[in-house]
Amino acid sequence: MSDPAAILLIEDDEDIAASLVALLTGEGHAVSWKASGRAGLDAARAHPPDLVLLDLGLPDMDGVQVCRELRQSRRPPVVVMLTARAQEMDVVLGLDAGADDYLTKPFRLSELLARVRAHLRRHAVVDVPSRVRSGRLVVDVRARRAWCAEQELVLRPKELDLLALLVAEAGNAVTRERIMSEVWDENWFGSTRTLDQHVLWLRQKLATAGLKDAIVTLRGVGYRLEPS
Repeated sequence: MSDPAAILLIEDDEDIAASLVALLTGEGHAVSWKASGRAGLDAARAHPPDLVLLDLGLPDMDGVQVCRELRQSRRPPVVVMLTARAQEMDVVLGLDAGADDYLTKPFRLSELLARVRAHLRRHAVVDVPSRVRSGRLVVDVRARRAWCAEQELVLRPKELDLLALLVAEAGNAVTRERIMSEVWDENWFGSTRTLDQHVLWLRQKLATAGLKDAIVTLRGVGYRLEPS
């Protein structure tokens, strides 16, 4: 990216925060740090970030609630949760609250940097045309906006990227491998559970907008968007 990415770190552990601020600043990002959930939300409203690194164990409020409030902004940032909660249900709750990704503590700094680079890259550039259409669905990738029958959809960053790819390939099967490569990262090495969760969210939002059963699961292959 030509301009520094704005990264907001919400983490109450000073030692961890100092290490991450130094690491990310060294990568050329503009990093701000807040030690509580409320301070982090205030900072995000005052200066909207491109990406938020969010600890779940905050002193004043649960990180899941912070994530939900971040998602209410007009252009929600990419949210990567940092959590010591390794149980599957905790991960699902985090994703369901709107997180784009999660890392379980202790994590490798090299993995954190790889995830940050991947999310920022995919948030800025998606490997489909700028504006794609299929029937009632329209996605404008550069404007980061999507519509269903002229009703604007409120989508998370990865939901928009995923929908753009499916709309561009409407009627065709899109493999899980291709989706993970193009929407997440070609070197992605995390769980693909986040893909399933994002498909679930998209289905719910499309159904609310009047487009039910638009995304078909192709077992053992991936997904297909039915032309509307």
